[in-house]
Amino acid sequence: MLIRRDTLEAIRDGSVTLAFRRWARPRLRVGTRMRTLVGLVEVVALDRVDDLTDAEARAAGEADRAAVLARLRRREPESLYRIELRYAGEDPRVALRDDVTPGELTALAQRLDAIDARSPRGAWTWTVLELIDRRPATLAADLAAQLGRERRSFKADVRRLKELGLTESLERGYRLSPRGKALLAFNAAARPPREPPRGHRAARARRRRPPP
Repeated sequence: MLIRRDTLEAIRDGSVTLAFRRWARPRLRVGTRMRTLVGLVEVVALDRVDDLTDAEARAAGEADRAAVLARLRRREPESLYRIELRYAGEDPRVALRDDVTPGELTALAQRLDAIDARSPRGAWTWTVLELIDRRPATLAADLAAQLGRERRSFKADVRRLKELGLTESLERGYRLSPRGKALLAFNAAARPPREPPRGHRAARARRRRPPP
């Protein structure tokens, strides 16, 4: 469920408590906690409704009932759902981003190596971390293209790194967290340099090629 940044801020401060969506079937469950840019947002209640009031529209951050229905008109005739939301605290991954010990760095490096060893397409974790470090705030589609990958699967991989507290999502693209930067520095000191991604190798070869 996509929620605008300004609406998320309003959910956090309590001024927005509802959302309305048109769906063919429910896409959320009561009790679901969504990880968002401002922290965790919990689904408190989810009901299929026939209509809404102006007061409910204002609780959803809209001017009135008509504004909500106009925004959702393109999804007609799908069912209208009323979703009660509340701010449920900070994303627990935030705490992971900052605090790290040498022992944790060793364990994280081993964790990434294990992910790579199980990956059917080969190693990718360190390559993606290094690419984000070189190109922060770059669109996922551009990063994926640099690696010759499809955008959706690339974003899924970045989410796996985010679960470990290694990356942070920005309005545009990503950046490494302090934990991610510490892990890259630890890895660089402990291991030989890695080959850059394919796009960088080709560019480097072109720069080295002597003129005709």
